[in-house]
Order: sequence, then C-alpha cells, then structure tokens
Amino acid sequence: MDRVEQAVAYKHSGYNCCQSVLKVFEDELELSDAQLKTLGSGFGAGMGCMEATCGALVGANMVLGLKNTSEKPTTPQSRQMLQKFDQMSGATICKKLKGIETGKVLCECDDCVRNAVKILMDQQ
Repeated sequence: MDRVEQAVAYKHSGYNCCQSVLKVFEDELELSDAQLKTLGSGFGAGMGCMEATCGALVGANMVLGLKNTSEKPTTPQSRQMLQKFDQMSGATICKKLKGIETGKVLCECDDCVRNAVKILMDQQ
C-alpha cells in the first residue's frame, strides 16, 4: 500500500485526519506513535472543531516543520502547501470543506488526507 492510501487506512483505524498524516510519516520523524497521536490529538474535525484549518493540512505542516533540519523557517513551504491544498480541495477551513454552512461538501476527509500527503510528498 502506498503512503497516500496508508494514511487513509490510518484514518479508518482510529486516527483523526491530522494524526493520520503524522503517522504515515512516522518512519521519517523521531517521535513515537504515542507522541504523534498526542501531537495531533487536538486537530480532529479541524482546528477548533471545524472552525479553522483542516486537520490533515495541519498535520502536513507539522511534518514539514519536524523534518526541517535547516536554520530556515518553513513558512514559504507552508504557504505553498496551503495554496496547493486550497486548489486541490476547494478550501482550507474544515467546515467549508465539509459544507457545514452551505450543505455542499467540497472535499471528504479521506480526500483531504490524500491531498495533504500528496502535497507533502511533493515538497520533499
């Protein structure tokens, strides 16, 4: 199973969107499964319970930061990820992605996880 679909499998096995993205990059990070779960635990249903950034995108940004071994900030790459995620998914805010106010789902959670992992892999 490739990394993208493995992240979705984690999502279906009890990890939230953020944790799923973190978990699939566990082999590249110096954190345990328990630490990754804790790190991403506050981002289920997006940051702030759907009020802000999609948890999958937050997880991708966490991975980007954790993997940064240079002195340079990850802000430019983070901005690129945000823009690409918006293009691929239709929004970056969880409740907009889920159509909470409009009734129109722009991107399902599984696809948000896929998009975040794909974008992160392209950043490497």
